[in-house]
This record gives sequence, C-alpha cells and structure tokens, in this order.
Amino acid sequence: MAVPMTMTIAMAIAMAKANPFELRTVLFAKHAQHVVLIHFPIALFISAVVFDFLSHWTKRLGLADAAYYNLLVAAASTLPVLATGLLAWQFQLEGQKLKGILLLHLLLACLSSALICLVWFVHFRARRRTEGLPGYRLTLEILAVGIVALTGHLGSFLSGVNGQG
Repeated sequence: MAVPMTMTIAMAIAMAKANPFELRTVLFAKHAQHVVLIHFPIALFISAVVFDFLSHWTKRLGLADAAYYNLLVAAASTLPVLATGLLAWQFQLEGQKLKGILLLHLLLACLSSALICLVWFVHFRARRRTEGLPGYRLTLEILAVGIVALTGHLGSFLSGVNGQG
C-alpha cells in the first residue's frame, strides 16, 4: 500500500522535531522502553533453560551455574518489563479497556513472569538446601518457554512486527 506524500512529509517533520539524544524523548517515548527491554528476560530465560538442559545432560556444574544466574537476572528483569508494558498501555491507549490480543498478551505476560520467577525459585531453593534439582523442573521450564514464546508472538502483532499494530 502506497503512503501518501503528505503523510510522509508530516512524519518526517515530526521526526525532525524529536531529538533522539534528548533524555526526555528517550524516557517518554510512547512505548519504546517496553519494546527494548522485553528482549532481556526472554533471551536470558531461554538461555538459562538451554544451559539447564545441557547441565542435566552433561552433569557439568558450570552450566548449572550459568543457568542459575541467567534465571536470576531474567526473573529480576521481568519487573521493569511488566511496568513498562503497563505504562505503554496507559500512554498508547490512554487506559482503555483491554480486549482481544492485548488482553491475552497482558494475561500471558503476567503468567510468563510468574513462571520465570517460579523456575528461578525452584533453582534457588535447591541451591540453598544444597540438594539436587527436582526432575519436574525440566517440564516446568519447557512449559514456561512455550508460554513466553506465545506471549512474545502476540506482542509482535501489537508492535506491528507481524502485522498491523
């Protein structure tokens, strides 16, 4: 679909007025923080699950340590991601009632965050008690990766990556 020339000029003028190096522009962009921050817990969590599976398979403690610290940072980074997601909803939609993909994305985001924190807690408790990790954690981790992937997939539709945003 062709974009009208007047729309392109208006967009260029609006972009020229916004200074990308001004702190206010960076902090108060409509939803930019959420879109940038979301990659951290997703990547850290998936990496942690891969490290955990490899450590389970190879019995290498270094991989288990890598899994634990990736889980720790992933769990901690879910807090600012949830906060910026809620702020994006407030700024972009002015707090409108949630429905459809956005509502499902929010519910799955909360579930994803809870699962990431739960997986970290399972690892934390096992380390604190100096006992082996429970076998059910691998099933929990696979389930959590699936929920995280679905949440990210829906988020990509909302941001316009996989269709209209």
